[in-house]
Amino acid sequence: MPTPTASPILGFATPEGTRTYAARFTGKIAAGNFRELVVTNLSVSSLGIGTYLGEPDAATDQGYTGAVTAAVEGGINLIDTAINYRLQRSERSVGAALRKLSAAGFSRDEVVLCTKAGFLTPDAEMPADASEYFHREYVEPGVFRAEEIAAGCHCLVPRFLENQLERSLRNLGVACIDVLYLHNPETQLGEVSRDEFRGRIRTAFQCLESAVSAGNIRTYGLATWNAFRQAENSRDYLSIEEMVKLAREAGGEDHHFRFVQLPFNLAMPEALTHANQQVGGRQVSMVQAARPLGITLITSAALLQGQLMRGLPPFVASAIGLADDRERALQFARSAPGVTSALIGMSRAEHVRQNLGLLEIEPASRDQFLRLFEQGSQA
Repeated sequence: MPTPTASPILGFATPEGTRTYAARFTGKIAAGNFRELVVTNLSVSSLGIGTYLGEPDAATDQGYTGAVTAAVEGGINLIDTAINYRLQRSERSVGAALRKLSAAGFSRDEVVLCTKAGFLTPDAEMPADASEYFHREYVEPGVFRAEEIAAGCHCLVPRFLENQLERSLRNLGVACIDVLYLHNPETQLGEVSRDEFRGRIRTAFQCLESAVSAGNIRTYGLATWNAFRQAENSRDYLSIEEMVKLAREAGGEDHHFRFVQLPFNLAMPEALTHANQQVGGRQVSMVQAARPLGITLITSAALLQGQLMRGLPPFVASAIGLADDRERALQFARSAPGVTSALIGMSRAEHVRQNLGLLEIEPASRDQFLRLFEQGSQA
């Protein structure tokens, strides 16, 4: 699959542009479906589109391009991808959708575009010899040294992050990315000490601050799986307060570390229920910790790769209502206090159209959440 060669789409998400986007759907989308982000003041839809699953083939490429296009046309302006998703092909599918949307009259400043860096990935297809590919592509040019790789697949050194950002900009066909996440940074903790890890994160944050100064990204964050859900004594646990401290050391009080992504769904509610973070000496949950530190929470795995689309306990329907378990699971994920947007993997336009109906309904109320947990504790 060729890398796009057209001139990049200029611009980035702005408060004015995203408010203009939200205004397009006045009267079509229920109240509460656009949220203003902490610090950045962008208006973002309560559902976002993810681009993780699927084969690295042309049919899936086209499916994702159609899905992203349909999502933005239907009221979803948060797009999430990663350079390693489908061997760089998901980024390119998103890029193709952005070009279609631009031609249809959607401005770059209306859409919040997020990608991730950290995992090694081939380009478009698996090479016959992956080790030879990575040695030729990265080791020989001096992008990274073998000893800088963790778990055989993960790297945070600035030379690699700069290389990946350049590729992502080209794949996406844009001049600037709104959020660049370090992808599952807790992967490093399987092989390096806490002190070494802190040093690597600080250095990576300094690199990302430089990318902000250069105009290649607007903000950055951490996209995690285990890090912010674990007990404090777990090997791959991270303290959000400590991560913000490292960002201040890297970029000063006006640092650009503003986002955390983590799983949150009916089967994985720890961000809401597990008080594993300390902020200002208080023990709180992740959703309570984020806002005082200027962090926007975006959640992933809303449907847990389809596992929550059916078979939910009856008390969930009793508390949340709605037509089916898919809608109930999504309603839970996007409605939790402190959560800005819930990502759903959608690889075809028909998946998008199926989920857009939820935007015509207001998010769940606090009373519904309380009823859910009360009934769940009695079940």
